[in-house]
Amino acid sequence: MHVKDAIKNRRSVRAYTDKNVPKKLIMELIEAARLAPSGNNTQPWKYKIITSAQDKKLLKEHKIFKQSFVYTAPVIILCCSDPRFYPSEKFDKDYDSTNEFRALRDLCLSTQNLILRATELDLGTCYVGWMNKTEVKKIFKLPEQYIVPFVITVGYPKINPPDGMEPVM
Repeated sequence: MHVKDAIKNRRSVRAYTDKNVPKKLIMELIEAARLAPSGNNTQPWKYKIITSAQDKKLLKEHKIFKQSFVYTAPVIILCCSDPRFYPSEKFDKDYDSTNEFRALRDLCLSTQNLILRATELDLGTCYVGWMNKTEVKKIFKLPEQYIVPFVITVGYPKINPPDGMEPVM
């Protein structure tokens, strides 16, 4: 599959089969994420892979997500970024954004690679930003400085949602 096809075929999947995603494929997603560009090549992203029923139960007990489909996804990837990775000696207040913004920007670039690779591997994904970000950091004992803006659910789609969007002219 060409990148253009992965971009065109990507859909937000909210219903997955019960089939487990092999660890080898999960690691391919993380490798694709790792290869993304980042400011000063800092690679500030961190990914926590959640596959165990116990961790999903913990998330559900703490009502981390408003959308129930998230708890049933075979894989939930907690997407984090660490603003402390950027070298302060290279910061220029007249040109640079805050380190928090830079960390978020670079995480988004990385995550898009992950999503497109998943599409190429016939896996469905969904970006989920509607979550209790403070509580999820407590549950998994993540450093306070981390930003945790969203998760990506991953699995084999039960159905492929239609595109539903027309190009803007």
